[in-house]
This record gives sequence, C-alpha cells and structure tokens, in this order.
Amino acid sequence: MSADNTLTPTLELAFDLISRRSVTPEDAGCQELMIQRLEAIGFTVERLRFGEVDNFWARRGTEAPVLAFAGHTDVVPTGPEARWDHPPFEPCIGEDGMLYGRGAADMKGSLASMVIACEEFIAEHPDHKGSIAFLITSDEEGPAVNGTVKVVEHLEARGEKMTWCIVGEPSSTDHTGDIIKNGRRGSLGCKLKVHGVQGHVAYPHLARNPIHEVAPALAELSTEHWDHGNDYFPATSFQISNINGGTGATNVIPGDVEIVFNFRFSTEQTVDSLKMRAEGILDKHGIDYEANWTVNGLPFLTPEGTLVNACRESIKDATGIDTELSTSGGTSDGRFIAPTGTQVVELGPCNATIHKVNEHVLADDLNKLTGIYRGILEHLLV
Repeated sequence: MSADNTLTPTLELAFDLISRRSVTPEDAGCQELMIQRLEAIGFTVERLRFGEVDNFWARRGTEAPVLAFAGHTDVVPTGPEARWDHPPFEPCIGEDGMLYGRGAADMKGSLASMVIACEEFIAEHPDHKGSIAFLITSDEEGPAVNGTVKVVEHLEARGEKMTWCIVGEPSSTDHTGDIIKNGRRGSLGCKLKVHGVQGHVAYPHLARNPIHEVAPALAELSTEHWDHGNDYFPATSFQISNINGGTGATNVIPGDVEIVFNFRFSTEQTVDSLKMRAEGILDKHGIDYEANWTVNGLPFLTPEGTLVNACRESIKDATGIDTELSTSGGTSDGRFIAPTGTQVVELGPCNATIHKVNEHVLADDLNKLTGIYRGILEHLLV
C-alpha cells in the first residue's frame, strides 16, 4: 500500500518522512517538509545548523506558557537491506495493519502526529493561549553534540524558556499510551587504565600483572550496593562493558589493561558521589590507574503535576488506557531540556521494533497518537 488519498493526514505525512533516507546526521529534507507545514499555520522558524547537523526551532505565539514538541528526523542505519521484508525507505502498510519502514516507530511516526495534531488544534483554536513550539534535530541517534544540546544553549543564551516539553520517543510497550517516561536515569561512563609491568609469564616476580591487581577492585565495584533507588527510579546499576589487555601472545604479562564501565544512576546519586565512591574502592586496592570519566546525561524527573496530568487525561480520552509512569530505558534528548527547568515527558508509540530489521508500528496507533497530542494541547492551551 502506498501513500494515497485513502491514508489519514497523519499517515500521509509519516509516509513522506519515512521515504527520506535520513541516516544520522543526514536530514534528507525531512525538516524542510515539517517547516513548510508549520509556517503555513503561523509558526516562525529558525533554522539552526551546528557543524554538519541541521536543527530548527519553531514557535507560534510570543507569550508563556510554552508547550514544545521535541524530536529527531535522523534514523539509525538499516543494516543489510536484503534482510528487510519491505525496503526500509519505501513505507508500506501490510495486511497486518502495520506501517513498515525505518523510523516508523523511532520517530518519524511521532513527528507526523505532532504536526497534524497542531494543524488540527490551530484550525479549531487559532487564538489559543500561550505558545506552541518545535525543537527538531538530526543528531539524536549519533554523537548528540550538535543537536538538541546546542539548540537549548542557543535558547538559554537569550532567555527563551519552555514550560512543558513532549519528546516523541517511542515510550509505549504494548499499546500506544500505556507508558509515558516522566524521567530518565543519568549515565556516567569511565575508561579505566590500570598500569602494571610487562614481563614473561614464566617470571611473574619480574613483572606486575595489572589484570590480577584490578580484579579484586572490579569484583567489589560489581557487588557494591550503590543505593535503593526511590519511588520513581530503580537502584543505581554498575556494569562493565569492555576489558582489553595483553599483546595477543599467551606468554606475555600485559603492561596495562583498559576497562570500560558505566553507571546508570538515579536522583539518589550525583556524578561527584559516584566518582568519589568508585575511586575510593580503586584506591583501597592500591592499584596504579588513570580514570577518564564521561557524563553522558544527568537524571531528570518530572513529578506528577500539570504536564503529567494532561498526558494521562488525553491518553485516557483517546484510547481508554490508564497510563503508567516509568523512568526505565536509556537516555534521550530530554536530558538536555530538563535542566532548564522545563517539565519533560516522553510519549510516543510502541518501541518493540526500534533499531531492528523490519521496524514497524501499528498504523492506527499513529492516528491515536495524533489525538493524544491534540488533547494535550487542548488541556494546556485552551
């Protein structure tokens, strides 16, 4: 099935977006397509290019409160296209009612729903209170250094604030709207290099094996109880993702070993508290090391209140579902927006097939999502 007059406006726009090969950081014209639609309904648009990344900020209205929709036009690579049942950039709706294509769930479907929801809302409420905004990037699936974070810095520099923000990431599990993410854990990574003395395995007294020396410390780090979490977050977790040492020979004690590990942490911890405790354990074991830390994102939480309540009520009206709040999963661009004081939630379609071969989403779920977004606009700006 191709895009034609039998499709809803949401699905027509989703088809058009999915058909564009916008693999990070390419945008492939997706943003210009959205910009044309938004300018036609009264949005003022700023195109913001940082490095090789296209972004835009669009706003309709000049007054607070500001309800912003945030998302990304870039998608992850398809992998071998021969493994797809349908070409990944030729969207189609199968006999099972699923819309197939790269980005159907993550997150071109959400972008289509956002735009159509605004078109419908503004047609009915041209003099709505406050402002509606869009913050769109093509750098979410990649390094995420010239995308949302730069746009937020640009807005902050001139004192422009968002009151509420809906990130269209695929948050749902079984049915669209069954889960919204009202927060995310922080991510703190470390590349640990432990120094020893290289030597022959037959003469260990003339060498110092850094793998042996760091092993007890790693064991302690992996069994340490960091916290209990809280009502919104699970306990902080520590995971080793890579260990690399040695020359490749079986008879050489390595001079160094490199370990990569990561904390996913709740609001019970800070970056400094985790660093201090981890390095305290390393120091206790007397090893010679260098620790290079990287903060990938801080935890954020939007407690129950105006935005969360509007989402819940709109989901109930559109689907009959009583939604659940969750902070599970990885990071999203919400981590760059929340520190400005904005209430942030992630609300999108089901995430079961994101980044997979044959990515798909139930086509009618995007129509429901349009209704949910429109309902949130009505709850907050009428």
